[in-house]
Amino acid sequence: PAGPYGATKLAGTVAVTGSGLDAVVLRVGNPVGPGAPGTGLPGRIASLLRTAGPDAGAVLRLGDLSAYRDFVDVRDVARAAELAVTAAGPLPPVLNIGGGEAVRVRELVRRLADTAGFTGRIEEDGGGSDRSADVSWQCSDITAADAALGWRPKHTLDESLAALWAAARPDPHDPGGDGAP
Repeated sequence: PAGPYGATKLAGTVAVTGSGLDAVVLRVGNPVGPGAPGTGLPGRIASLLRTAGPDAGAVLRLGDLSAYRDFVDVRDVARAAELAVTAAGPLPPVLNIGGGEAVRVRELVRRLADTAGFTGRIEEDGGGSDRSADVSWQCSDITAADAALGWRPKHTLDESLAALWAAARPDPHDPGGDGAP
């Protein structure tokens, strides 16, 4: 692992796989979709877009968006968990659950902004989180999940972003207008 975040994930994996339990570790990529929390990048961007609204003069100031990440729809993650729990036979100790494609974070932000109808500017200041700086490229090999569970993602990234925005966008009928779920 390149940093404390990865070391913590590895420690959890070792604890589960070494426990002797009938268990599997689902190593999930970067989840995106409806209900994404504001603590993760997709949810945070949706919140910023909701706040910016239709203002063409709005500016989203973000950190470095040059990293590549493997995004996976939360509904696909839930389906993978269900398949793992209900699997009839033994499973490999670790299965990667991801979209199976590395997408530049900048592209994800632009696609979500387009989905939201954002017409303002997106500016990068070059500084990102320390955790993101540790690893510039992530892509999950999901072939074992397909072989063991018959699982592959069903939702495209654009479908995930549309569902995220549908859940986050302001409700025109809400007098508060904040669109918070």
